[in-house]
Amino acid sequence: MPICTDCGTQVDEGNVFCVNCGNIVKKMSAASNSASVSATVSKNAFIDLKKFVLLEGGSVNIGSPITEKKRNDDEGPQFNATISSFYMGKYPVTQSEYLAVMRKNPSNFPGDDHPVDMVCWYDAVEYCNRLSKSDGLSPAYSLSGSTDPDTWGEQGSKWDSIIIVLDSNGYRLPTEAQWEYACRAGTTTPFYTGENITSAQANYNGTSPYTGDPGEYIKKTTPVGSYPPNSWGLYDMHGNVWEWCWDWKENYEPGNKTDPTGPQSGKYRAERGGSWCSGGSNIRSACRSYDFPSIKGYNDGFRLVLPKDT
Repeated sequence: MPICTDCGTQVDEGNVFCVNCGNIVKKMSAASNSASVSATVSKNAFIDLKKFVLLEGGSVNIGSPITEKKRNDDEGPQFNATISSFYMGKYPVTQSEYLAVMRKNPSNFPGDDHPVDMVCWYDAVEYCNRLSKSDGLSPAYSLSGSTDPDTWGEQGSKWDSIIIVLDSNGYRLPTEAQWEYACRAGTTTPFYTGENITSAQANYNGTSPYTGDPGEYIKKTTPVGSYPPNSWGLYDMHGNVWEWCWDWKENYEPGNKTDPTGPQSGKYRAERGGSWCSGGSNIRSACRSYDFPSIKGYNDGFRLVLPKDT
C-alpha cells in the first residue's frame, strides 16, 4: 500500500497524493516495503488536497421530479447517472487564488477570501490550465493541439473548440452531472438542507424564499465557507456565485448514463448553484442556468475538480 514518506499516512491504491498532508506518495513495493515506483505525475507536482474533498463514485438521479415546486422544464426528464470517483474543491475559487495564477482580479466584490466573480467560462478553463502547469500536472484542456493558453490567442469563438485532453490529470471544471452529484450529497430533496433553505444556510436573496418567511438579503458575495457545508464537506454549493460547468447546455434525454459530459458543441455553457442575488427556487440542486461562454457576470464564479487518480 502506498505510504507518505513525509507523514507516514497509508494511502489507498490508485492515489498518488497523501490525503493528510497533500504531498506526493511514492508507491511502495509489497515485497520489500521500499520505494520502487515513481508517481504518475511530475516529481515537482504539488496539490494542497486539504482544499479538496474526495467524492467516491456512485449514482444520482439528475434533474427534478415533476412534483418539485417551482421546477423548470429543463430539469427533466430525470435520468440516472453513474459517476466515477473524483476530487472537488471544498470552496469556489477565491480571489486570492485567482490573482496568484492570473495576475489580475476582475471581481466586483473585493475580498481575498471571497469567490472570484466577473469571470467567464473562457477565464475559468484558462485558469485551470495555468494552475495545472504551475502545480506540475498535465493540463486538462487543449486548443488546436496546444495546452498552453499563451498560444490560444484572444478569447473568442475559437475557444469554443477547446477539448479535454484524454488521460490528463490537471484541474478542470466539473460536468453538470458531477456538480449535481456533489451538491446533492445523497439527498433527493430540492436542497441538500432538505425541503427548504434559509438565508442562515446560504447566501442568496432571502427576500424571495423558496417557501416560508422572507430572510436576509446581503446583496453581495460572502467569504467562502461562511455557511454550513453539505454532508460531504462542500461549501457554497447553494448560492454565493453561479459556478461554470464544462457542459454545453442541452435538454436532458431519458436513459441511464455513465459520467455524462454533455454535447460536443453548443451556444451556451452551463452554470449551477445560484448566487447571492438568486431567489430560493434558483439555488435548488436541480436548477440549471446557462450563458454565453464569453459573459462575465458579477454573480459568476467556478470551482475545480480533479480525477481521483491524479
